[in-house]
Amino acid sequence: MADSKKLRRLETRLARFESEHAIRACMNRYMVLCDALDAATPLDELVGLFTRDAIWEGIGEKYRGTFGRLVGRGALREMFAGYMTEPAHFSVNVHFLTSELIELSSANSACGSWVMLQTSTFADGRSHLNAARLSVDFARAKGRWRMSHFRTENLFSRPVDAWNVSAPLPVPD
Repeated sequence: MADSKKLRRLETRLARFESEHAIRACMNRYMVLCDALDAATPLDELVGLFTRDAIWEGIGEKYRGTFGRLVGRGALREMFAGYMTEPAHFSVNVHFLTSELIELSSANSACGSWVMLQTSTFADGRSHLNAARLSVDFARAKGRWRMSHFRTENLFSRPVDAWNVSAPLPVPD
């Protein structure tokens, strides 16, 4: 009896670790696609990372006005498509995630939080640095984890000089 109880506990822990990994992979794929957001981005794949009735919203004073609140894949598709221009809106765009916490509330729902740093250079040559707190709810359906409520709140934001310059890297002689 003790062995079967121990086995069930181990199976539960393994399922939790597998879910956390799948959630992390979903968020990673989202950021990879956003880093390369241009006319060639697979829009169906990007939108498919969200549930059908997903909410994507900017919260806090700065992002509420900038991004607003979008509901459903159709609205998300429209927002992302607006960035998929020729030339690309971003000439350089890199998202860095840190301070990760993923908590499962059930076998099919979870919440994740990250601090994000985004370094961007736009098609017009301007560059920008943004930091945001991400709070994301996830839902699992048919064995796949997807984002159901994505919230981004600006922590700071500022223009900067260009990120990528041709100057040689300083290395010891």
